[in-house]
Order: sequence, then C-alpha cells, then structure tokens
Amino acid sequence: MTATSDGRYRIRSAEILPIYDSRARQTLQVTVCTVDASAAGVAPAGASRGHHEARELRDPDGGLMSACARFRQEIAPSLIGMDCRNQAGIDAALISLDGTDDRSHLGGNTLIATSMATTALAAASNRMPLWQYLAENQGATEMRMPLPQIQILGGGAHAGGRLPLQDFMVVPLGAEDWPTALRWVAEIYHAAGSLMSERGMLQGVADEGGWWPNLQSCEAALDLLVLAIEATGRKLQDEVTISLDIAANQFYRKGCYHVDGEALAPHAWVEKLLQWTRRYPIRMVEDPCAEDDPENYAAFYEGFHQQGLIVGDDLVVSNGARIRRAVKDRQINAALIKPNQVGTVTEAHEALLSCPVPIVSARSGETEDTAIVDLAVGWQAPLIKVGSIARGERTAKWNRGLRVHQAHPMPLMRFPHPGSLSQH
Repeated sequence: MTATSDGRYRIRSAEILPIYDSRARQTLQVTVCTVDASAAGVAPAGASRGHHEARELRDPDGGLMSACARFRQEIAPSLIGMDCRNQAGIDAALISLDGTDDRSHLGGNTLIATSMATTALAAASNRMPLWQYLAENQGATEMRMPLPQIQILGGGAHAGGRLPLQDFMVVPLGAEDWPTALRWVAEIYHAAGSLMSERGMLQGVADEGGWWPNLQSCEAALDLLVLAIEATGRKLQDEVTISLDIAANQFYRKGCYHVDGEALAPHAWVEKLLQWTRRYPIRMVEDPCAEDDPENYAAFYEGFHQQGLIVGDDLVVSNGARIRRAVKDRQINAALIKPNQVGTVTEAHEALLSCPVPIVSARSGETEDTAIVDLAVGWQAPLIKVGSIARGERTAKWNRGLRVHQAHPMPLMRFPHPGSLSQH
C-alpha cells in the first residue's frame, strides 16, 4: 500500500520489549510503526491494586516471556493493516482477542502498552503531540492544564507500611499556571524534608518520590505537612490544600481498620477520618474505606461531600459502570482514571466521561514514559496525580507538563466546588 491517503495510517509492524520500571521490575514496551511514523506505549504497575482491575500477565518468576510470546503470536498479526486512528476498533479487537473479563489471557499490562502505542502512533502520524491530537478529537477549545496533586510523604505499600495511609499530598489550588504550581510544591517538599531531617525523622525516599518518614502516627504526619506548607508562606486552603490517599484496603482486616496501633470498627474509623478532615485543611480523600465496605464508604460521603472530594480508586478501578454506580449510591464524587486498570485507552476514556471529577493517575511502578500527562491534558481532566516531585520517573512527567505549557501556555483548571457536585 502506498503512503498516500489512508495508507500512511496503516500499521506495518508491531514489536514488544521487556524494560524495567522504577521498582527494578520488568514491564512492557510496545512499539508500532506505519510507513513514516513510529510510537511506543509502556505499561505501568501498581503496588496497591483493586480486586477488580485488569490482571497483569506474568510468569511464575515475575518475568514476561509468556506476555511477549502471546503478543507476537496473537496481537501483532491482528494489528498489521489496521488504521492507527481507529482507536475504538483497535481496542475492541484487543478485548476480543483476550476474551476474559479480567484481561488475564493476554494481560492488562500487554493490552495497555499496545493501546497506548497505537494512540501515540495516530498522533505521530498526524504530526501532532499526543495531547493536541486527543483534544482535537474530542473538540476541546478553551484548553487548561490539569491541577497537580503531588505527594509529599509516602506511607502504606509505598513506604514499608510505616504509616498506614498511603499518600500525604498537596494540591496547589491557588496557583494560576503549571510552573507556579510546581514551584510551590517543590518548596513544600523541601520544607518537609528539612523539618524531618532536623528532628531525626527522615528515613529516605518512598516508592513515588515522597519522603519516607519515621513518624509515629498519621496525625503527626498531618501536623508536619501543615508546618511545611506554612513554612513556605503559602495560605492553607486558599493556595494549598491537603489530599490523602487512604488506600484502606491495605489495613482493613477481619472487619476492622488497623490504624496507628488501634483496631477500629468501621463506624469508629469513619468518625476518626471525619475528625481529621475537620481539624486539618483536607479537601480530597481517596479510598477512605475498603472496596468491600460500601456502607461505610457512603457514611464517609455523607459527612464529607459538602467539604471536598471523595475519590474512588480500588472501589471503581477505572471502570465506567462501577463509577456510575458508586456515584449513584453516593459513595464518591470523583475517581482516579488509571488506564492500566482497565487495559485500553478507549475504556479509560469512557470511565473518565462517567465521572463528575476524573483524576488521571499514574501508578507507583512507573518508567520515564510521559504519555499520562498528554492524556490528562488532551482529555481536559480537572486533576492529575503522578506521585511526588522527586525521582526521574516522576519528574519526567511534571517536566512534560512544563514543556507543554511552554509551547502552548494554558491556565490551570480550578478546583471543583463540592457543592456543585451534589446533583450527580
């Protein structure tokens, strides 16, 4: 086929390569080519995973030989000749080839690397950055950059379980643009590190680049985070607010939440968490209860939804139907969108459209790949979460946003007003 008309969009080759992520574990990179363009997609991996998210395909020793073999035998031949612009058709073919509800035959890791690669190839074939290609496809006009949500302290599965809560984050909701937002957060990050170092509380850096703290309780971590924000001169709530990823699945056992040495009944845990939101400047809480505890998820929603965002992650795993149900049942008013949780770009975008406040998110196991930033910008997501402002796999993404802003200056999204979400 000649490289004219639609012919230049036809996929001519597809290859797979095991590479390494930020935890020194193998992950997958898929590269696809047309006659005059090429692009790659990479699969991230999470440490805390919902039971209903797409399953990775790994060998018993953790390797990826089976995933690579199935890609070469089943996926690559099916891609040859397909139009890279037909993302819905490509993703439908991938889902059909897999043939399982949990993507376990070909693996969610293999599928998302492939789906991301073909999306990027369509943009490259059109001589556009990925974010612009996605924005034009959905008719976006007045563009804004997503508001960053950035980890300062790591806990949970990201820091050896020293603190039960997984992420202590800040949102620079008063910043006007991406460069200002990152500068404010970098100042807070350094202030927190200095405070812990002076007090002998610093153990290093956690999985996503946040500080690994030697603190005795979650309240001590919140107190320190407030001090760090105040040390930079930023105004609490007006300029910077706190966001928590509770990741409650990790400390919910035998009907109790095990927090700071206590085994709390669900109603007691919800009340403790609500007390923290009244005492500290917290405007976002992710996964406040375990995914198998929807009743208390709803109880927390009733106590907090007028104040801030209740963000579903393990509860909804980037699944559009699960998001719609959780919103209808008044359990969440926001959700993380992690493409590898569902396996394809098309399904991730459908999940984003199902949510009052979608937050495009990376995973704790990442590479230098920056496509997640382009997805967030191109889809015009209100917020983005990719970890801290340290470690190369994180800074690659924040710096990608700086380069997008430099080429096409855009203001930041405004933080959603919780009251306006009550209608959903």
